[in-house]
Amino acid sequence: MKHVVSLILLGALVALLAATGLARAEDISLRVGDQKAGLKALLEVSGLAKDLPYKVQWSEFPAAAPILEALNTGALDVGYTGDLAFLTVYSAGAPIRAIGGTRSAARSQAILVPKDSPARTIADLKGKRLAGNKGGWGQFLILAVLEQAGIPADQVKWSYLGPIDARAALLSGAVDGWAIWEPYVSTAIMQDGARVIADGTGLTPTITFLVANQQAIASRRAALADFRRRLYAAWAWGLEHIPEYAAYNAGLTGLSAPIVARAYEDDHRTPLAIDDAVIAEVQQAADRSTRYGILLRRVDVAAAIDRSFDTPALSQ
Repeated sequence: MKHVVSLILLGALVALLAATGLARAEDISLRVGDQKAGLKALLEVSGLAKDLPYKVQWSEFPAAAPILEALNTGALDVGYTGDLAFLTVYSAGAPIRAIGGTRSAARSQAILVPKDSPARTIADLKGKRLAGNKGGWGQFLILAVLEQAGIPADQVKWSYLGPIDARAALLSGAVDGWAIWEPYVSTAIMQDGARVIADGTGLTPTITFLVANQQAIASRRAALADFRRRLYAAWAWGLEHIPEYAAYNAGLTGLSAPIVARAYEDDHRTPLAIDDAVIAEVQQAADRSTRYGILLRRVDVAAAIDRSFDTPALSQ
């Protein structure tokens, strides 16, 4: 009987330790969706991947869309994705929430033209063909810049292309402008001589969210909080060690270290405290995206974000 009671007490202790985040690493694991030279590389080069009190199962994806789909189905616990892509999937009913993120400089999203283009302002691109990703910040940036300039969207021609195809189209002359983000901006400028004709300043929040499946939030909260803390420290480290960070990721991406360093300087990715002002800013951009037809329905941004991870008990 004493043996049975001991087993019951031991089981209760293990459950308690797991709930408080103190269980052994082999008892807890996080399934993390990543991209090349992404979160894993950042944690490794910053030294913050050491002594994890849980296991991390990394899965590398080519883009944000499959990360979000895996989060939606529960195949991943947490991943990192742009704000508009996250809101698109969340608005479709996916059981996901943003638990943190970063802000990049708005200039890191830009509309580029070829080096020999006669265009000097966005008005010079009326009647021309512009490339950008459909349903994402490429399409949003083009529409927002046109609106700011008082140019109807139907006065340009559209080519919905991903980054690789869009760059080739710009080089060949198949398109006259390209809406894109870092590190593609720096690559096109430094390798192709492309010029920035407009950027996202005053138009885009330029926020990337750390997104978790709701089941993981419920069952792996302590591990998620620790993982988030390490990422915030790593992002802060990256800002202070751009040459070292760029050299490390240059080997992973195949880009030159100077291009990666320029991209990181331009991007200026900063850990984000999600407060009321941030939510209001993203809500404004989301409402504009709904008006543009990028989001199919209005999204309540506050409901899409779990702000409990910004409480002192979890964020320190």
